[in-house]
Amino acid sequence: MEEAEEELIAAAQRILKALESKKYLTEDARKILANLGLQLTNMTSLFAESRVIEVESNEEHNEIELQLNRISDKIMVWEKDESMIWDCGPDEAFEYLKAVEESRRLTEVLENRSPDSRNDDSTLLRRAHDLLQTGMNRLEDEFRHLLVQNRQPFEPEHMSFRSSEEDSMIEAGSVISSGDDSVDDVAAAAVHRDSMGRSSVDYVIELVNVDVIPDLKSIANLMFDSNYGRECSQVFANVQRDALDDCLFILEVEKLSIEEVVKMEWKLLNSKIRSWIRAMKLFVRVYLASEKTLAERIFEDLDSVGSVCFAESSKAAVLQLLNFCEAVAVGPHQPEKLMRILDMYEVLAGVIPDIAGLYSGEAGTCVTTECKDILKRLGECAKATFLEFKNTVASSVSTNPFPGGGVHPLTKYVMNYFKTLTDYTKTLDEVLRDEKDENTPREEEEEEEGPTGTQFRSFFDILETNLEVKSSLYKDEALRNLFLMNNIHYMAEKVRGSELRIVLGDEWIRKRNWKFQQHAMNYERATWSSILFLLKDEGIQNPGSNSISKTLLKERLQGFYAAFEEVYKNQSGWSIPDGRLRDDLHISTSLKVIQAYRTFVGRHINHISEKHIKYSADDLEDLLLDLFEGSQKSLHGGHRK
Repeated sequence: MEEAEEELIAAAQRILKALESKKYLTEDARKILANLGLQLTNMTSLFAESRVIEVESNEEHNEIELQLNRISDKIMVWEKDESMIWDCGPDEAFEYLKAVEESRRLTEVLENRSPDSRNDDSTLLRRAHDLLQTGMNRLEDEFRHLLVQNRQPFEPEHMSFRSSEEDSMIEAGSVISSGDDSVDDVAAAAVHRDSMGRSSVDYVIELVNVDVIPDLKSIANLMFDSNYGRECSQVFANVQRDALDDCLFILEVEKLSIEEVVKMEWKLLNSKIRSWIRAMKLFVRVYLASEKTLAERIFEDLDSVGSVCFAESSKAAVLQLLNFCEAVAVGPHQPEKLMRILDMYEVLAGVIPDIAGLYSGEAGTCVTTECKDILKRLGECAKATFLEFKNTVASSVSTNPFPGGGVHPLTKYVMNYFKTLTDYTKTLDEVLRDEKDENTPREEEEEEEGPTGTQFRSFFDILETNLEVKSSLYKDEALRNLFLMNNIHYMAEKVRGSELRIVLGDEWIRKRNWKFQQHAMNYERATWSSILFLLKDEGIQNPGSNSISKTLLKERLQGFYAAFEEVYKNQSGWSIPDGRLRDDLHISTSLKVIQAYRTFVGRHINHISEKHIKYSADDLEDLLLDLFEGSQKSLHGGHRK
């Protein structure tokens, strides 16, 4: 085609010369011929130039082809070798990276060549693309291999702020069936809570051998420069997602459905929650922080890529931890769960600032938002559990009186329960806010207190009301008052000897002290008033004179002994568990009874036969010490049986 064009131009030039040699041409004809000659000359020059460019293009094409062949040899040789390049040494790795980088540059050169270039360039471009694709696939494998093979072991048992809480927390029993052993365990439920890592120092551990970080960084930079960033990010996310799953497994956090958690027995669930509490702090403050650092080191030169890759790799693990929270929150509102729920609330609230700092931009917004939503649900669950427990106590019904009139298991459980809850006062103020009982009269000292103090007062008022109802089951008025004395005294002492005193105040204690003392006085009146009347002089004179009737005196004394023995028989089986309270009532009773007996016998000693004096004052005083021991005894012939 080009030779034909040359011959055509040459022929046209010969014709032009022949015409120019004619002598009789008009001026217009000569101008036309001149223009034609100029055009033919330009065409000849352009053709010559194109021949030069073609020669240069052919030389560049050949050079690119030679480079491509050389690079292909370096890249393709590893396609026949199953070994990993980075395992063969730094020199081999460097040469391979260099070859792939050269293939990337050649691809760019070929893509930027003139579209009028020879057709052979498209063949070279396809080869370059294929070669770059091969290199990228290999680098993807090498990147994955370096991450997996250089992963450092995660050893939480060596963490300096490992919580001893899970070894010391003791699960609580049922509110209805609890006895002395189980209810006292509630008080131990918050022991060592401060060891849960509230003041722990966060630190970063090396998740991958630091020696390979530069290699991972070089591979990532090259893949992103080659428009293979998505593949590189995906490899990082997949590998690290598996590593995070392994971390949770080590921390004993299982993937559980909401249904599995809701149906779980409390003992097992308690153990799972303890594992979660420890795992959440370690996972966020150590492992996630370290994961973020790793991503930022590898993708350091790529703007926000590190943050995006971190969010993508870690999101599923964080959501797994949050899903367990949600499952606990939607479960039944059992009283024994409240402390654990509050523990979870505090831990999650504590790590939310850490999580917000780790996740930035749109990539992490969903994680931070989900954390706050779950925290709200935990708070609602804690509030509902507290209020449901309140309703349970209010509706607790007994069909039989508690034997011996001692401290009722419900009283023990509630007071130990609330003694433990004082460790969560600040948190309870948050979750109980706006849940004040508007029907409960508020005293002056309550005006400035938080929701916790208000709810505690209301709860204890309900407990006292319930105890009043339970006391009505006793037919004996004295035992009814003894029961109330014991229980209100127990409440007052629990408050006095714990942080409950700060929550409720001394005035609350003083009022309960007054109440139980009133019940003690009522007990004495109900038990001894009629008996002590027998030791008075009214009605023992002979009719029509002021002389003492020995017969009436004898009857009075025998009546006193019979009544005393009946009291002894019954009340030795009654119970005052608190030793000091029991001693105080012994002393108070002795002062009244023994003094009255001594006075009566002393005043009428001349009218009473010695054989009719069954007990001395010391005998009676000694016998009174057997009362309220919870072991029933009787007297026969003046002797204990």
